[in-house]
Amino acid sequence: MSGPILVTGGFGYLGGRIVCGLVAAGHRVRVTTRRAPAAYPGWAAKVEVRDEPIDTGGWAGVLNGVAAIVHLAAANEIDCGRDPAGCVEPNVTAAIRLIEAARAAKVGRFVYFSTAHVYGAPLEGRIDETRLPRPIHPYAITHRAAEDFVLAAHDQGWLEGVVVRLSNGFGAPADSGIDRWTLLANDLCRQAATQGRLVMRSTGLQRRDFITLADVAGAVVHLLGLPRATLGDGLFNVGGAYAPTVYEMAGLIAQRAQALLGREVEIERPQPRPDETAAPLDYRIDKLKATGFAPAGDVAGEIDATLRLCREAFA
Repeated sequence: MSGPILVTGGFGYLGGRIVCGLVAAGHRVRVTTRRAPAAYPGWAAKVEVRDEPIDTGGWAGVLNGVAAIVHLAAANEIDCGRDPAGCVEPNVTAAIRLIEAARAAKVGRFVYFSTAHVYGAPLEGRIDETRLPRPIHPYAITHRAAEDFVLAAHDQGWLEGVVVRLSNGFGAPADSGIDRWTLLANDLCRQAATQGRLVMRSTGLQRRDFITLADVAGAVVHLLGLPRATLGDGLFNVGGAYAPTVYEMAGLIAQRAQALLGREVEIERPQPRPDETAAPLDYRIDKLKATGFAPAGDVAGEIDATLRLCREAFA
């Protein structure tokens, strides 16, 4: 690409790993952030950092020369649950403003990160991009609304819009200061490293599609490099094609922790009822695969990296 790639939320949980993946792939990256310079991560020296007041529409300077945008900045599921009305501004209105600014600045591609939870809850059965979205949680509802603005801009030829419906990304953040340890797999890794046991709040029979952050970053690099004609309607499920039960995931984390930390890790959970079973989940990524991308699926490697970070940062 001739210009840099702008990543909003580039110092966040997904953003940090995606930015590092883009840099490793040879891209120039520009990051927007609200952090004070003293709080920049160590790897920030590899990217261009802008701290303009973009909330008030100051995108013009930030977008100067930008070839593509990866839009990640948004309120998370916890904040959306606490304040559904308050999450409309950061998750929907801000996305619309950025789309309009990108069109004015003639930015080529716009990759928007949405969530698999636009399909509803719980996620069960076969899920491909043809399933009718039925979001329930405010976080998913706002992402669904922003999706439509991106895809409408794509359909009208204002920019090359790509919507990523991400399943459950997990793994080590780019720096330990990022607080996303409420995510299931990350929380279990932290428990294994700090407590030596995994305490689950449920029986763990529900299935989830997990994708490593390494594969999320790889998917972004891939989607940015696709020819326009290959994007089709611009909508892609992005998952790991790996849907164990939560209890099975906990078991794998316990095994990796034992191998890495040298101690047995017990799992505590409420016992399932005799008639309780795991509903199937098949989160399809056929459209993404048809463009030439397949996740590497190094789940054990991502767990090991997360355990190491937890051991160094928290143990």
